[in-house]
Amino acid sequence: MNPGLDLVIFDCDGVLVDSERVANEVFAGVLHEICGLRFTLEDMFDTFVGHSRLQCLQKIEALIGEPPPAELDLRYQQDINQALASSVEAIAGIEAVLDQLSLPYCVASSGSHEKMQMTLGKTGLIDFFDGNIFSTSEVERGKPHPDIYLHAAASMGAPDPARCLVIEDSPIGVSGAVAAGMTVFGFAELMPAHKLQASGAHLVFESMHSLPDLIVSHATRNNSGSE
Repeated sequence: MNPGLDLVIFDCDGVLVDSERVANEVFAGVLHEICGLRFTLEDMFDTFVGHSRLQCLQKIEALIGEPPPAELDLRYQQDINQALASSVEAIAGIEAVLDQLSLPYCVASSGSHEKMQMTLGKTGLIDFFDGNIFSTSEVERGKPHPDIYLHAAASMGAPDPARCLVIEDSPIGVSGAVAAGMTVFGFAELMPAHKLQASGAHLVFESMHSLPDLIVSHATRNNSGSE
C-alpha cells in the first residue's frame, strides 16, 4: 500500500535527545560570565534554540556590537559537551517511536556530527539510524533555510518533499522544513505550541508517545485523498 510518505526526518536536540534545557542553562552561564549578557531560559529558547553554533556566535556579535571573545567559542563547545556527556537522556517515548516506525527515517540537525555522535551514542539511539545522520555543516545554509532537509531527503532516496514528514521542536526548524515543501509536526514539549504553529507547523503535539498514531493518521488521510 502507498502510505503517502517516503521518509520521516527527525531533528536531534529536543526531539530525539533531551538536551535543550541542559545546553541552554550552561550556555546562559557562559554568556553571563564572558560577555556580561543575562538570559533567562525562556530568552535562550527564543534566541538560540534551533540555530547552529556559528549562528549563535553571530547573534552574540550582533548583541554586543563586536566579535565575541575567542574564549567564548571554546567554552561554548567544551562546557555544553561536558554537561551533555554526563546528563543527556533520550526524549521519553522516542525509542518506541523508532521501534514502530516502518518508514525510512533519518536525522537532520543544526548540531555538529561530533555532538550528535556523543548525544545519540550516550542515549543508545545512534544504533537506530545506521549512519543516516545529517548536519547543517554539510550544506551551504543552515536553518531556517531548507537546505538540510532537501539534502537529507535526497541522500535517503526521497526526492519528493511532499512525501517527507519532518519532526521539529523549534520555530526556526519548522520554518526551514516548511520552506522545503515538507509536512511538519511541531513537538511542543518545551517550546510553546503557538510559536511552532506561527512558524507553519501543520500539526503540533506534546507527547512523543502519541507520534506513531499521528503519523499513521496523516499517512492514511493523505493516501485516501490521493485515491
